[in-house]
Amino acid sequence: MTIIRQQDFIDSIEDALQFISYYHPLDYVKAVEKAYDKEQSQAAKDAMAQILINSRMSAEGKRPICQDTGIVTCFVKIGMQVQWDKTDMTVQEMVDEGTRRAYLNADNPLRASIVADPAGTRKNTKDNTPAVVHIDMVAGDKIEVMIAAKGGGSENKSKMVMLNPSDDIADWVVKTLPTMGAGWCPPGMLGIGIGGTAEKAAVLAKESLMDPVDIHELIERGPETTEEKLRVDIFNKVNALGIGAQGLGGLTTVVDIKIKSLPTHAASKPIAMIPNCAATRHAHFYLDGSGPAELKAPKLEDWPQVTWELSKDTRRVNMDELTKEDILDWKVGETVLLSGKMLTGRDAAHKRIQTMFENGEGLPEGVDLTNKFIYYVGPVDAIGDEAVGPAGPTTATRMDKFTDMMLEKTGIIGTIGKAERGPATVQSIAKHKSVYLMAVGGAAYLVSKAIKKAKVVAFEDLGMEAIYEFEVEDMPVTVAVDSSGANAHETGPAIWKAKIEEIDQALSK
Repeated sequence: MTIIRQQDFIDSIEDALQFISYYHPLDYVKAVEKAYDKEQSQAAKDAMAQILINSRMSAEGKRPICQDTGIVTCFVKIGMQVQWDKTDMTVQEMVDEGTRRAYLNADNPLRASIVADPAGTRKNTKDNTPAVVHIDMVAGDKIEVMIAAKGGGSENKSKMVMLNPSDDIADWVVKTLPTMGAGWCPPGMLGIGIGGTAEKAAVLAKESLMDPVDIHELIERGPETTEEKLRVDIFNKVNALGIGAQGLGGLTTVVDIKIKSLPTHAASKPIAMIPNCAATRHAHFYLDGSGPAELKAPKLEDWPQVTWELSKDTRRVNMDELTKEDILDWKVGETVLLSGKMLTGRDAAHKRIQTMFENGEGLPEGVDLTNKFIYYVGPVDAIGDEAVGPAGPTTATRMDKFTDMMLEKTGIIGTIGKAERGPATVQSIAKHKSVYLMAVGGAAYLVSKAIKKAKVVAFEDLGMEAIYEFEVEDMPVTVAVDSSGANAHETGPAIWKAKIEEIDQALSK
């Protein structure tokens, strides 16, 4: 019988969540480096450069890789020969206590994103609890823990289907993935759960994402089992879609495919697919009664020394002097460095503004959006001399329902976020002669270094969803939708899908 101290378990949870907030798994870093080295799309290569630079900066500064520090998911496998030193806390309560301590850590506070009453008031719990905990009793005298912090942008793109037994799984993935857009921040991984029942397939998919990146080793030795062959098949077919990093078109959309399966009913074929984003964060440790887990920090020299070079055509602009006419010649795919003042706003702020207009009110006092850009972001709290903590973009499509109203009634001339916009929003952007600029998802700490000043100007009660005024210097963005309605998230993948087909045809001759 092994005695495990509750305090050791709680401390290990806290330490692991802090650890993964700023350390990418090194296997993921190496996989992105490999993709970066072979990438031929300049837009995708630039995006991966920013992801790798941000990763190294976060490891050095011990600050979050992404402003969305995730919902905690924890798999706890408890050996049948394990006994706790106390019985006053459940496993759920212990995981929650470790989570609470990690997210409220004064040296590296993590953004609390969990809301209670999800169908109603959606009030933030302030400490990122409760965690989602899966508990299994297994043979042995140890406790195995796999823990992850999963961002909302990728979690929201999860898909589930009940296929017919004769249906092809790879075909469903290839058909479904383009409908997910780029809000899951590729390049990342796809976790696929097969079998069991509907809810079990989803758990299998999530658990599969805890495994290390090893697809290239698998391809080199050759797949043997049905699952291994399916992994390679899906990996090749997904990358042939040309979606690329951040959905801008390129050779690499996924760096690995993970699969877990269980036997299922003869009439059923449940499939769940959950993507992991460019802020892949997870840790794996064991407790054997000897004390808290010790997570070994990777060496900084193991990160690639990638640099991001600006092209000679990069446009530098002062947002404090911009007018609507100034943005008319900005073209899709162009890199722009923003300086000056911008305002922020996410779902809750947009909803509140909409309600104010419906009630005959104007914008809140102190908020003037005339000729301004609004940045879709919910930053991490600042520490030390930071103006703001990591502040990468959130998924822009969530604001699509408000965009026409904002462009028509507030005077804004552009928006900034991550991933694509929906067709109706692209039409609205063109109608109002506006632009949509894309910042790289998964480069939040890098982006925050361009923010020199930050202050809350409205809706302070919304916490990270309040309206901030940021003063930035040379913040890098890409014109994703220009004033004519040209859309990088349509043209880029289409171009690179055709190019990949040409490359494959040439190689097959």
